[in-house]
Amino acid sequence: MPSVMGLLEERERAARQRVEALQVELREAEVVWERFVIARETVGEVLGDSRAGEEVPPVVVTDERPVQAAVAVPGSVVPHWRNGLAPTVLAPDYQRIMDVLAGGNGSREEAMDCRQPAAALGLEPVPVKVEGVRSKAKRLAARGWLAEERPGLFSVPAGRGGDS
Repeated sequence: MPSVMGLLEERERAARQRVEALQVELREAEVVWERFVIARETVGEVLGDSRAGEEVPPVVVTDERPVQAAVAVPGSVVPHWRNGLAPTVLAPDYQRIMDVLAGGNGSREEAMDCRQPAAALGLEPVPVKVEGVRSKAKRLAARGWLAEERPGLFSVPAGRGGDS
């Protein structure tokens, strides 16, 4: 007859294996979920840009070249930054990220990683939410709105926040 300690160890081992298997399954499910979130955001951006039939916004003349006065539409494409273009041309999510980075800690001296703006925006500190902020910040940096000091650390260059 097996000992009580031997039976307990056997059941503990089985429970640990089950937990490990469930953790692997959970990680895989989170990866799939994150891919769907990113895909949905991308499709929203692509479809949000098709504004056929809408009134064309007026043109603003700057010292460089004419700039289309854009209307901020959720899901719209992020325009490349140039003189005379204010953050109000960005979709609301992008404007909020710019506001958080420009307010207080987003100066060149003190860049933020994406967990900080995500928390300031009231988002849960889970990977999928932080990744959403990171992808938007990367897009803003690629189009000249933000500076990426080091990988994952973003700040607002002078004159590109709400003060321009």
